[in-house]
Order: sequence, then C-alpha cells, then structure tokens
Amino acid sequence: WIAFPFFIMYAIAVLGNITLLLVIKTDPSLHEPMYLFLAMLAFTDLVLSTSTLPKMLAIFWMGSGKIGFVSCLVQLFFIHTFSSVESGVLMAMALDRYVAICRPLSHSSILSVTVVVALGAMVLIRGVLLVTPTCFLIHRLPFCHHHIISHSYCEHMAVVKLSCGDTRVNAIYGLFAALLVVGSDTFLITVSYALILREVMKSPTEAPRKAFSTCVSHICVILAFYVPALFTFLTHRFGQSIPPHIHIIVANLYLLIPPTLNPVIYGVRTKKIRDRVLLL
Repeated sequence: WIAFPFFIMYAIAVLGNITLLLVIKTDPSLHEPMYLFLAMLAFTDLVLSTSTLPKMLAIFWMGSGKIGFVSCLVQLFFIHTFSSVESGVLMAMALDRYVAICRPLSHSSILSVTVVVALGAMVLIRGVLLVTPTCFLIHRLPFCHHHIISHSYCEHMAVVKLSCGDTRVNAIYGLFAALLVVGSDTFLITVSYALILREVMKSPTEAPRKAFSTCVSHICVILAFYVPALFTFLTHRFGQSIPPHIHIIVANLYLLIPPTLNPVIYGVRTKKIRDRVLLL
C-alpha cells in the first residue's frame, strides 16, 4: 500500500515538471534567467525522481528486488550527480534573486542567457566530477558477504557498507564531496538572502518588498530539499539509534518531495506561469 502515495507523487512530479518545461520553452516571454533556472530545476527533478521511483515501484508491486552491480553504480551516479545539480541550481536561483532585487538595473547584463547557460553547465560539470570518483572507489571494493542493500535504491553509503574491505577512503571522500556541495551552496544562499533582506529593510520604496515576495516560493523549495537531505546525510553517519525504516522513508521522500512540490509551488506562486498554464 505504501507504493500508492509514492506513485501519486511521482505522477504529479512527472506531469508538473514536464508542463513547466513545455510552458517555459514555448513562451518567449519566459526566456529570462529566473525561468531558465526553473527549467533546469524541472529537468533535474525529472532525472532525480525517475532514477529511483520506477525501480522502487517494481520492488513494491512486482517483487523485483534485484539490481546488477553496474546498474546499481549507474543509479548511484545519477542520484548523487543530480542531487548536487539541484543544490547548485537552487544556489544559482538565490543569486538571481539577489541581482534582481539589489542590482535591478544591471540584472539583464549580469545574468544574460549566456551566463545562465554557463552557470548551469558549471553546476552539472561539478556534479559529474565529484560523483564519478565515488563510483570508481566503490568498484574497487571487495564484496564477499551478503549483497542485500537495506535501502530501496543504491545510495552511496548503503552500498559501501556491504563491502568486506577497507571503506575509510570511500567514507572520507563521500563526506568531503557532500560537505563541499552543501557547504558552499548553503553559504552562498544564506549570504544572498541576508543581502536581500538588508536591501529590503533599508529601502524606502515598495519595489524591493514586492520583489522579495517572489523569494518566498524559492525559500520553500530550498527547505523542502535541504531539510530531508541533511537528515538523510547525518543519519547515515551519526544516527545509529534512528530506526532503519524511518531513515529509508525520509531518504525516499528527499528524492521525491522536491520534484513533486517544485512545479506546484512555482505554478501557483508565479503569475506568468500560472496564467500560461491556465491558458493551455
């Protein structure tokens, strides 16, 4: 029965994010930095949810509880690469809001389409470069005991814990990569919103305050992604007292709640997108 709410959330995620991509692609007035970043976020959400949910539903409904070692590494690569990409896109969206509110006259020159595409490419390259060594480090490990992952998808530490060899390098590198991504992105997001708040508080006009209202949806998306992500990350290393089923459910929701909520939040909160969807 637990697969049914997961399936409904996955269906909403696929339909909502494809709708966002089509709306942004077909409407030239939406070819602006904020909406281009939103299109990147929608594509990332599609990859993240599709990397896990089809196999998860096959486990629940068809008892398909097997996955090949190479397929497991491929799934691991896509999950962790695009988790890093999602974090980077959220950071880029925070920078976009900072420029739009604090430097409105220079927004189009600072964040041109070329710069937006370059930021997206850099975020993707960063994810690939950080996660690829993880797959090679796992591939060199010996697996001589049981091969049952206590998870519904191939998560990095869940796979590493199956090895009967020395996994310290894997654990250290995984911690380094995660802290590098989350630490740098959350720092830049925090600084961006601190500067935005300062600008809003000291401004005598209403324009920055109205612009700041557009940040509310972005803050909701950030919290929906980082809170369960940090819980999952910390539980693997320091939460031995937390029941495994709680950890697994939260880990699944961390990859499913943001892709489900993002199109709903932005579709409702963003007037241009809402009007375009209603028109369609």
